[in-house]
Amino acid sequence: MSTRKCCSCECLNLHKELIPYGKAWSWQKILVNEKNSMIKRNEDCPDTLIVLQHDPVYTMGTGSSDKFLNFDLKDAPYEVYRTERGGEVTYHVPGQLIMYPIVNIRNHKMDLHWYLRALEEVVIRVLAKTFSIKASRLEELTGVWVGNQKLAAIGIRVTQWITYHGLALNVTTDLTPFDWIVPRGIRDRQVGSVKGLLAGFQSSSDCGEANGDHPNDRQLIDMAHKSSLKEFSEIFQLKIHHKTISDLEVKKENL
Repeated sequence: MSTRKCCSCECLNLHKELIPYGKAWSWQKILVNEKNSMIKRNEDCPDTLIVLQHDPVYTMGTGSSDKFLNFDLKDAPYEVYRTERGGEVTYHVPGQLIMYPIVNIRNHKMDLHWYLRALEEVVIRVLAKTFSIKASRLEELTGVWVGNQKLAAIGIRVTQWITYHGLALNVTTDLTPFDWIVPRGIRDRQVGSVKGLLAGFQSSSDCGEANGDHPNDRQLIDMAHKSSLKEFSEIFQLKIHHKTISDLEVKKENL
């Protein structure tokens, strides 16, 4: 989606781990502050991608309305975080692949609509190439859809052209807790998952066997993760370099 020279992206790859939302949110803000400081010093500012899963949690965007909650905030089934991202309430849970790009879009294209469409394109390609699921965008609705089902939610924040927050793809997600909210404030559409769609395809196929060799939940997450890194790298023309959490802690100490 860009013709610029391929640049570097540091990746904190925790896709097999459950990271509390508050901790991941803190990591993102540390990285945003670090990158803004680097820019002020005229230093090279590589992009960063955090990939993980979350413990069950509801998050609300800037200006989110309580009317989209089907529970009392004082008696919430899970923790609720009000954040600075765009969009309404959503739900994060194990089985959902989370990607938080902390990207200096000065190095890409200074256009937030382009950036959102690029994140959608990552998911659309993952679904098509890895799972043979044909997904699409819906006009005026951010995210990735298969028919009436939303498989990926996107909500971002940009400060001084540094992005954070990002996207969540439902892979093997238990969708039941979505019933306790109106996801992203959209009442007339459903939430879906890769696993649910694949199960539907298999049950409707005459050649499917009850004990067929189908991927289990862990394998589905691994497949989605591997494909997501590949597509993210290609779409944003970034060369992925893996980093560890200890590297991030050093950054925190130096700020």
